[in-house]
Amino acid sequence: MAGALLEVDGLTKRFGGFMALNRVTIHVNPGERFGLIGPNGSGKTTLINCVSGSLPADGGRIVFEGHDITSMPAHRRTRLGIVRSFQIPKPFRSMTVLENLGIPLENAAHGRAAEGAGAMEILGTIGLASKAHLRPAGLTQIEMRKLELARAMAARPKLLISDEAMAGLSSAEVDDILTILFRLSAQGITIIMIEHIMRAVMRFSERIVVLDAGERIAEGTPDEIGRNPAVEKAYLGE
Repeated sequence: MAGALLEVDGLTKRFGGFMALNRVTIHVNPGERFGLIGPNGSGKTTLINCVSGSLPADGGRIVFEGHDITSMPAHRRTRLGIVRSFQIPKPFRSMTVLENLGIPLENAAHGRAAEGAGAMEILGTIGLASKAHLRPAGLTQIEMRKLELARAMAARPKLLISDEAMAGLSSAEVDDILTILFRLSAQGITIIMIEHIMRAVMRFSERIVVLDAGERIAEGTPDEIGRNPAVEKAYLGE
């Protein structure tokens, strides 16, 4: 689609005889807040793994900023600006919070020394500046999620894929993460949100795509998705 930041066209992925993705097509526009939802096993994680490069696609095409990246390795996609956060944070536990940002900052700078001030600016945006000199073992669950987002931001993303950053958090903590994601969006970062917390997806997203059994079954605004019978059937059954 003309002007799209990310285009996924006819993406297919098989695991043996199991079709995890069946010719899935989506596009994400620059600066968009994009929701990707679906019941467990719908193919959301497989799709994101193919987009980020951690899984090879078996068919279809992935285009980012007009460049075909279908066969590009994951580290080169990160350099282009496709960055994801993970549901289960895995920071370097021997390093401080501040030091954890050093490696992605240097990678984003293509090997040039990273500025400590840049790391502190990111921690300030995420809300972890006061924890900069702690090691991850001293962080709470939500602070670990914030550190995961900070590490993703240190890679200087154009497209940030937030993979269930709110799973297991309280309602107030979900609102805290939402505030951070809105703040990042306001800085011009395109965000794909994958979440099972529907109120968060509906509040954050401008447009939502729904997957079920490896196929795209719906696309629309939050209001349209909330009224879609196919989406209700996918989540609740007949």
